[in-house]
Amino acid sequence: MKLLGIGSRINHPEFGKGVVTNVTSKHYWVTFIENGLETIELDSDFEVIEAAEDEVDTVSFFEVESSLVQILKKWSDVTEVVSIADKWKGGKLILEPADTSLQSKEIPIDSFFHKITMVRDRLRVMEQKINSSKNLDEQEKIDLQQYITRSYGSLTTFNVLFKLKTQQFVGQKSS
Repeated sequence: MKLLGIGSRINHPEFGKGVVTNVTSKHYWVTFIENGLETIELDSDFEVIEAAEDEVDTVSFFEVESSLVQILKKWSDVTEVVSIADKWKGGKLILEPADTSLQSKEIPIDSFFHKITMVRDRLRVMEQKINSSKNLDEQEKIDLQQYITRSYGSLTTFNVLFKLKTQQFVGQKSS
């Protein structure tokens, strides 16, 4: 199957006439006269009205950008944007000592949350440095990794502050 180039014109049985505006490894992005922008499978059933003969790079900019972001997250000190749950925004953490003659301490929850996420980011960097270390043998890496996992587990108390569940701390899974 020869890929159609950008600018190719097609007639699709469901969407009608359109022009190929982007090509990825799995889809054509086609702007249809009647139906607007749709993505269709490369091997979809459609009639080719006029094929553009451009060389097609089947990796889209979006796919390259997504891959690069994943690599940077994995191997750099670049931190992702982590949002605090809406109900905590602008709130405060109040620490009151049992001794009433002592003063309580108020901390903006946003500041506290920022410190928690910085601890998490530093643990992740430490984890990467351990895993890529050439000076540690596999058993030493496993032992140190268990300490990091237990640290994550100790921090799960603070998961209530995270807006997205996917960004929360995960400790050791019970077997």
